[in-house]
Amino acid sequence: MCGIVAYVGHREAAPLVLKGLKRLEYRGYDSSGIALLNGDGLKVYKKKGKVADLEGILHDKVLHATVGIGHTRWATHGEPNDVNAHPHQSNGHRLAIIHNGIIENYNTIKQSLINKGYTFQSQTDTEVLVNFIEEIQKSKNCGTPEAVRIALQEVVGAYAIVVMDAENPDQLVAARKGSPLVIGIGENEYFFASDATPIIEYTKDVVYLDDLEVAVVNKDGLNITNLENVKKDPFIQKVELELEAIEKGGFDHFMLKEIFEQPKSIADCLRGRLLPEEALIQLGGIHNNLSKLAKAKRIVFVACGTSWHAGLVGEYLFEELARINVEVEYASEFRYRNPIIKEGDFIIAISQSGETADTMAALELAKSKGAIILGVCNVVGSSISRITDEGVYTHAGPEIGVASTKAFTAQVTVLTLMALATAKAKGTITDDVFRRIIFELDAIPAKVAEILKKSEEIKDISKLFTFAQNFIFLGRGLNFPVALEGALKLKEISYIHAEGYPAAEMKHGPIALIDEDMPVVFIATKDSSYEKVVSNIQEVKARKGRVIAIVSEGDVDVKKMVDFAIEIPNTHEILQPLLTAIPLQLLSYYIAVLRGRNVDQPRNLAKSVTVE
Repeated sequence: MCGIVAYVGHREAAPLVLKGLKRLEYRGYDSSGIALLNGDGLKVYKKKGKVADLEGILHDKVLHATVGIGHTRWATHGEPNDVNAHPHQSNGHRLAIIHNGIIENYNTIKQSLINKGYTFQSQTDTEVLVNFIEEIQKSKNCGTPEAVRIALQEVVGAYAIVVMDAENPDQLVAARKGSPLVIGIGENEYFFASDATPIIEYTKDVVYLDDLEVAVVNKDGLNITNLENVKKDPFIQKVELELEAIEKGGFDHFMLKEIFEQPKSIADCLRGRLLPEEALIQLGGIHNNLSKLAKAKRIVFVACGTSWHAGLVGEYLFEELARINVEVEYASEFRYRNPIIKEGDFIIAISQSGETADTMAALELAKSKGAIILGVCNVVGSSISRITDEGVYTHAGPEIGVASTKAFTAQVTVLTLMALATAKAKGTITDDVFRRIIFELDAIPAKVAEILKKSEEIKDISKLFTFAQNFIFLGRGLNFPVALEGALKLKEISYIHAEGYPAAEMKHGPIALIDEDMPVVFIATKDSSYEKVVSNIQEVKARKGRVIAIVSEGDVDVKKMVDFAIEIPNTHEILQPLLTAIPLQLLSYYIAVLRGRNVDQPRNLAKSVTVE
């Protein structure tokens, strides 16, 4: 949450920082701001709203500078307004700071600074931090890097910060704990950002700052230390990301582009791992732990939001195929519940960004208790990929839309591969069934492409439900998590209240809501629960509910009893979530667009939740 961009070098900083903020706007768009340092001193401009609103107040300003910092905010402390927007300046106007995270003990520090004569304009913890650094500068008579190190030893919480010093115009100081920060290295220039998307236009060489590290860039180059000032050697990596991957590519929204990218993103997940002709699955990312995974007594998936729904699918897959006891936990609850974790348990974190704060904390807890921790994430070099013993990248490519789409199907694809590989190693699946499933899995990208051809049909259905106030999504077995995911997609981008339920649970409460104004979405594909779901549909129709059904190709029986049916290709039952999710994504997208919503930046939400 919150997007950080900073630059020092030979280019004009303002346009570079502003362009970077737009690329990071999915991380927060309550307000934005920029600070520039030139011969006229330190200048700060901030504005409530999106980056475009900030640009609106800059058109008549002198923005020449070769050092600058910028921030796009998702509000934590203090409401979204101009005053609470970042960057924040110290009382002496020497320092400016941008910050992603939460300083938990800011009130104690703030009171101490007030007692020393400091005043505060905002409600933020960030303004407290920048003044705390300035106070240390004065009291210790030290430079900004040393003051930052001392200050961060006193604060409690999470942070990624970049500090600008008016008395050192060629220097930027950055640090991180719990919130991501990447440094791009160019020719006599440096870039800082919350992720690589603002950087790749200028350089592919990056350093991912580790927790409790402080980076200083100036005319002497890049210097990294820990908080005790012990020097660290930077590990420079190449970013495998192309600029066109973070552009809309002719689509109206990133979300629609990412929905339509799923044939490719699923194929990329499978490439080099699924070898159907040889009846092989090769997962190098968990190779060293596969035999232990096959012998595991217990697996716990920890995740949040859409990733939690993918974990629920994973539970069905591992229990059905590998016959291993699986639990799926919200990371935010798991870490505070004093969970029972035994040595030899597998804790598998699922996260698109690889930076989710609660999931990271859950992994730290599990690791301290001797569990084997694995990761399933999308972002190479992310915190989860660095802390886990092993893991598998989803290779879905950058996901800019706040509402996750291709990340979900990529996660389910990877979990399917993991479950099949584990079952094969354990001997709980026959060669014939294994071969049949992997051939079907190899065909999934093409079948997703077939569903996407129905987008106009789904758009037409969506037009009839634009003014609905409530939705219910129902599914059974592997499609119950898909129902949860469909409801989440609709509510987060259209602001329509939606709930997902197991279809059989409808009679235990939700059926009271059914009337002619209540749309009900059934996932009614041909599987082992098909007859039961058909009965549930009849119960809804008996109460005049309006039913949209996702059905298997060629199913005429369900089509006759529902108001609208969306056909999807047939596949093996355990692979159905990879197909049933697609029409629900499109349905949610078109309803939200027709309601005039900003689907890429829904209100109050941001991507990559790096605060608790």
